Amino acid sequence: MGHGHDHRGVNTTSGRLIITMLLNFVITIAQIVGGIISGSLALISDALHNFSDGIAVILSYIAIKLKQRDSSHRHTFGLKRAEILAAVINSAVLIIIYFFLFYEAVSRFLEPHKIEAVTMTIVAFVGLVANIIGTLLLKRDAKDSINIRSSYIHLLGDSVSSVAVILGGIAIAIWEVMWIDPLLTVLIGIYIIKESYDILSDAIHVLMEGAPADLSLNEIKIAVEKFSEVDDIHHIHVWTVGDNDIHLEAHVNVNDMKISESDKLRNKIEQLLESRFGIQHITLQFECNQCLEEGLLGHHK
Repeated sequence: MGHGHDHRGVNTTSGRLIITMLLNFVITIAQIVGGIISGSLALISDALHNFSDGIAVILSYIAIKLKQRDSSHRHTFGLKRAEILAAVINSAVLIIIYFFLFYEAVSRFLEPHKIEAVTMTIVAFVGLVANIIGTLLLKRDAKDSINIRSSYIHLLGDSVSSVAVILGGIAIAIWEVMWIDPLLTVLIGIYIIKESYDILSDAIHVLMEGAPADLSLNEIKIAVEKFSEVDDIHHIHVWTVGDNDIHLEAHVNVNDMKISESDKLRNKIEQLLESRFGIQHITLQFECNQCLEEGLLGHHK
């Protein structure tokens, strides 16, 4: 079965990633300089977040290019999981960065620093504008790719943190509440760690060859066994190779039939699995009471 690839869509996504990457590195430089001048830890944390965003986008870009490579004798599935690996790296790095920033925030609580609120606010506003642009560029593709979603979450989190830093800068300018700077760092960090953990969990689940969370093996069994030619389906294994790339293999116990008739049944089962469950790659082994253990997963009934 042949599979088509829409390279125009891939090239559009790649272009958006490059623009987003450049925006993030420009923001990073501006915020580090602004953070040093103003003395704001929240602004420096925002800069580090932006830097990690840039790295995340680079990883996403490389992963997309690797995913486009054809299958080979050494990589028979191609390099589709490069995107999943990029999502793991992006999310794990972000969690590590924010634990470091938590430590710095505690130090600031104990020893508050003088902060230039006006510089802090202006630089944060510039960062907000650039992050909103990057977020909008990646929003559409984030729905279909865990890799792009990890970069999108980076940018979305930075947009939220930029708003918080702006509000913090205004509060410091008006009331001179220096403790709000490390507090913002902690609150932003909690949000980012939660979002990153969700992506990390999903990505690791794919790397561990887990079945999609919204797919029920019992529903597959019931649906397939409704065909009159099928006695039962067992030894079912479902896993995800890459985003939206679900594979299934199973044994199908059939009634007595000619080999020529099995093709019709195979086509019917494949159409059912693809249209109802979104499974694109299907391998079925037909048999007549060959397996001694015919449990759903092949271990027991």
